Amino acid sequence: MRHRTDAAGSGELPGINKYKVPMAAKVAGTAFLAVLVPIYLRTYGPTNFLWFCDAALILAVAGMWLESPLLISMCSVGILVPQILWLVDFGSGLLGFYLFGLTGYMFDARIPVFIRGLSLFHGWLPLLLVWLLTRLGYDKRALASWTALAAGLLLACYFISPPAGATPPDPNTPININYVYGLGEQHAQKWVNQNLYVVLWLGALWLGAFLPTHLALSRTFAAKRPS
Repeated sequence: MRHRTDAAGSGELPGINKYKVPMAAKVAGTAFLAVLVPIYLRTYGPTNFLWFCDAALILAVAGMWLESPLLISMCSVGILVPQILWLVDFGSGLLGFYLFGLTGYMFDARIPVFIRGLSLFHGWLPLLLVWLLTRLGYDKRALASWTALAAGLLLACYFISPPAGATPPDPNTPININYVYGLGEQHAQKWVNQNLYVVLWLGALWLGAFLPTHLALSRTFAAKRPS
């Protein structure tokens, strides 16, 4: 008996969808979010999800379920460079010093170990994104899409989150989210008008992180046509 084949002769029956992202990965990502989100909400409050990395984590899980090259590519453009810096800083922290000052909280004994353990997603998320890119490909619309999202997140941080040097009633409330008031937490930057700084900071991120990542991923992974 001859088996039916599709037009391409692949041997697969028409109408049967072959998932590119394994169900186990989708379920694992969702389960992790189901634990992280309520704990972060209770510990840090909702503004914590304005961080690029936290927003990218949520988008990445959504992108896994939708098998969306655009969502996965957006997250990759936005956080691969910052998360590599996070990994380097965390590694140096394990050796007793910090290169960039990004991961000091991971060694703060006042923060419960379990909550610090959840933050290890900063280490495995970039690896997950690269793996997803190998399966879904890179969507070149990601640069413009992430840039628009990043601009919105920075504006929200500017108008909603406490500035650097603030002492909110809840000490766990994040301040200076996405470094929208400068690179330090103790004092807001003073070298330029703050409104202008937000624009310059987005431009610096675009030139120093988003654009180089976009160019590298465009050359490394097969582009997907917009659907």
